[in-house]
Amino acid sequence: MDTSRKLQVSRVIDAPAADIFAILANPERHAEIDGAGMLRGVEGEAEPIAGIGQVFAMNMHQDAFGDYRMLNSVTAFVPDARIGWSPAIDPGCELAGKLGDMHVGGHTYTYDLAEGDGGTTVTQTYEWMSVKDPEFLKFFPLVSEEQLAGTLDRLAEAVG
Repeated sequence: MDTSRKLQVSRVIDAPAADIFAILANPERHAEIDGAGMLRGVEGEAEPIAGIGQVFAMNMHQDAFGDYRMLNSVTAFVPDARIGWSPAIDPGCELAGKLGDMHVGGHTYTYDLAEGDGGTTVTQTYEWMSVKDPEFLKFFPLVSEEQLAGTLDRLAEAVG
């Protein structure tokens, strides 16, 4: 497997997998745990994630892009064990118009949870192996390994 387009971090969190999963499955809490500081909050109301294919919109900000909105399609869902989504630019946001034909999507964020004696090991995988647009690919990685680790630290605080 090609790992040149993937970052992965793990941390043991002293909490049951179900409690951690509940935070990850609630898009309303994603900005609270974002170690990269890009998430500004959900657009509208977002129901808790309940299955693959569900979509939720997230307001974002990056210095390079300004304010924009991503539509996140749930790509992984195993209660208390695995959850993930694939962001893509909302075609209705202002940034989409500025980017023209650039396809902004193809990357995923996935969390795997495994309970053990010392707590729950949470592994976050950020990968961009399916990014096809060469112009968009130039921006990767969009987040660093340190920022991913920061997300797990914030997740531990949130569940604490």
